[in-house]
Amino acid sequence: MIKKPHLYELLICRSLLDDDVLLRLEAYLEQPAEVQMQYDFASRLIEAAEELGLSGNLLRAYLLYRLANDDNIAARSAEQTKGKISPSLRSAFVHDMEVLEPLLREMPSTFLTFSLLDDYQPGQPRKSPVDAALHGIVDRPWTPAQLADALIECYLRFGCGDISAYRAFRWDDKNGLVGIRHFEPVRFTDLIGYMSQKQELQSNTLAFLAGRPANNVLLVGARGTGKSSSVKALANEYFSMGLRLVQITKPQLSDLPRIMETLRRFASKHFILFLDDLSFEDTEPEYKYLKSTIEGGVESRPENVLIYATSNRRHLIKETWHDREGGTDDVYRSDSMNETISLSDRFGLIINYRAPNQNEYLAIIDYHLRAGGVILPPEELRILGQRWEMEHSGRNGRTARQFVAHYLGQIKEAKKAQ
Repeated sequence: MIKKPHLYELLICRSLLDDDVLLRLEAYLEQPAEVQMQYDFASRLIEAAEELGLSGNLLRAYLLYRLANDDNIAARSAEQTKGKISPSLRSAFVHDMEVLEPLLREMPSTFLTFSLLDDYQPGQPRKSPVDAALHGIVDRPWTPAQLADALIECYLRFGCGDISAYRAFRWDDKNGLVGIRHFEPVRFTDLIGYMSQKQELQSNTLAFLAGRPANNVLLVGARGTGKSSSVKALANEYFSMGLRLVQITKPQLSDLPRIMETLRRFASKHFILFLDDLSFEDTEPEYKYLKSTIEGGVESRPENVLIYATSNRRHLIKETWHDREGGTDDVYRSDSMNETISLSDRFGLIINYRAPNQNEYLAIIDYHLRAGGVILPPEELRILGQRWEMEHSGRNGRTARQFVAHYLGQIKEAKKAQ
């Protein structure tokens, strides 16, 4: 029988005392003759495994998941000090690993009457760089001190809690950062063409992640050309380097000081504040908050935050011919014009996305059709692609992907009918 751990002895990871799975395990280990209790524990652990995608030694996998995502003082200190926690705090954290050691070392069959949980395989296995790092420690001879140091390194590299679990967040006025569970898994390899634009965007982002000077970015151009997808791809490509995406809406710009203060606390992470499809009427005051945040406010923008915005409009504030021809009542018309233009000028890097030419448009269709297992002869591809373009909203990446979705859907429907 496994040596019974005393979870009440935990100093740093006290949140584990309220964990439903571990409470059921403790209850069973207190009364091992009560066979029903082991099934209560095992049932809840299997539910957690399926929800989280945990595999292998299920109790160990669950404990490592909880430790990696536990918002404790060691994790917060590692975040704020960039991994340089005090010797006393490290000793207390090592103590907790010693308390948990029996549960981490033994197979579940050591204290259960069945071995199903020794090598469990869920329906959708979890693939996480955090899991890989921690299992790399416990899958070979280890000490509590080594595991504690590995966890501190994971806190530094990936964060803890939601910061370690999600690539992207939205801002909620009441709850702050909220993780986006089903974030679009787009990669740069999925974005056909626009090589120079992608290179500019990646180079700026890599400089930012390396702590070198980098610019806020405005991605401008025709609709459906992949501007938003390019920004989303950054979060997928550079997650393991500490990059996170935070999407905010135009009405939330007035909350920028609070957002910045929240992100400032995660010193080891880098955040891109993402404003999608941005534009303003000249009567909307929110653009002034954005101007102040980018440059010129009393409080400096955190070094770990950049702003990336997409727009179909080169000058983000709407300008009319009436304004340009001097038909305004403003005495100092040139000042008003400068006010209109100055917002986009505060983005140090402006990347232009033009509509694709015909060959680029057909290449996008061909790429996504091949990904769906379909190869069309070049002439058939050209005819069908051009017909779709003329019947829909013109030639762009979005139109190309809509054609592919339609075509693949028709094939599947035709196969069903056969």
